[in-house]
Amino acid sequence: MRSRLPKVLHTLAGRPMLAHVLRTAASLDPREIHVVYGFGGDAVPRAFRDWPGLRWHRQAQQLGTGHALAQALPALDEAAQVLVLYGDVPLLRAETLTRLLAAWPPGGLALLTAEVADPQGYGRVLRDAHGRVERIVEHRDAGPEIRTITEVNTGILVARAAELRRWVDALRPDNAQKEYYLTDCVALARAQGLPVEAVRVQDPEEVLGINDRIQLARCERVLQARAAQELMLQGVTVRDPARLEVRGTVTAQPDVEIDVGVLLEGTVQLDEGVRVGAGCVLRDVHVGPGTEILPYSVLEGASIGAACRIGPFARIRPGTDLAEAVHIGNFVEIKNARIAPGSKINHLSYVGDTDMGAGVNVGAGTITCNYDGARKHRTVIGDNVFIGSNTALVAPLRVASGATIGAGSVITRDAPPDALTLARARQTTVPGWRRPRKDRA
Repeated sequence: MRSRLPKVLHTLAGRPMLAHVLRTAASLDPREIHVVYGFGGDAVPRAFRDWPGLRWHRQAQQLGTGHALAQALPALDEAAQVLVLYGDVPLLRAETLTRLLAAWPPGGLALLTAEVADPQGYGRVLRDAHGRVERIVEHRDAGPEIRTITEVNTGILVARAAELRRWVDALRPDNAQKEYYLTDCVALARAQGLPVEAVRVQDPEEVLGINDRIQLARCERVLQARAAQELMLQGVTVRDPARLEVRGTVTAQPDVEIDVGVLLEGTVQLDEGVRVGAGCVLRDVHVGPGTEILPYSVLEGASIGAACRIGPFARIRPGTDLAEAVHIGNFVEIKNARIAPGSKINHLSYVGDTDMGAGVNVGAGTITCNYDGARKHRTVIGDNVFIGSNTALVAPLRVASGATIGAGSVITRDAPPDALTLARARQTTVPGWRRPRKDRA
């Protein structure tokens, strides 16, 4: 990867690649999950300290896959059925692993294989005249004839811990890489007369491994295509699946429309009929039914009500709660604010740390001055307030229901209900004044 960051911490679809493997493993309801780590020291366990129940084993020297498994085997119960996965093979589906587990012959071994067009770099699966798996030959150790085989080993296998211990103890680094190959367990099992079952993966993309950033990008595209497909199967119109990025968990109801260049991060919920315009970023938001988010708007950590209209070029920051039928227009920023039904902030405004009532109209250029240099203060605005353009509301402040604030005002004291409040200098014209000019002599 040419990186100081351990490979399994490089991200795919917004999560470390190891997280994808762990989520798939956890979906199988295992009794225990053991993780062997090496390069990068304790960075990997630290990155997953919030994952409950993981058991960590350090591989101080990287001497191959068999050596890696040997670090965890002492902690496993003799009778345990062990599924071996890899932190850099993140695309496997739980359904595929369920088939593999079901095919495991007790006392023997089951392995996952794949038929690929380009087997370069993969270990080849050798079968006997009856089609039974005999052994695995790694690419570096394979001659020209063996390299023509297109059925490859994925490294993913199932066996009982007791047998794995015996096989791993018998491994020898007699190969081009001087490593202890876990794949040699196949030949050891056959030599002992134990059954070996091979399950072929239906989609070879599932077993793509990652060794560089080119392969990382390829796996990213696979995950993004899956995410777009899942949304479309939920009834979402995705204008161009190749230009949608999902980096989290997205749930959507029917008749949602997502335009090109949209990024969905964290936990995103889109209710029925939501429309998301081109170039929008939605991060940890719930968007109510019928709401339209116009192009190039950024929403984060917010709850958006039904039938709202947001953007274009709007920014909704964390802590924002918009009720139904709220309009947030172009170049408007809302932060930590509650906006009641039917209020409109349509142009070039900042509203932060505010409780706004229903039916409020905020003119262009209005800001809430919520920070005094040391503390944040709230602005409270009642129902049916009209705020003229280019107004500064200096918090802490209350604007009572029905109040009208004249354009260009700087309001520093509470405004009473149903009255016009102004705070601006008297307009003056200076007779005889001339604009300064450069001396042209």
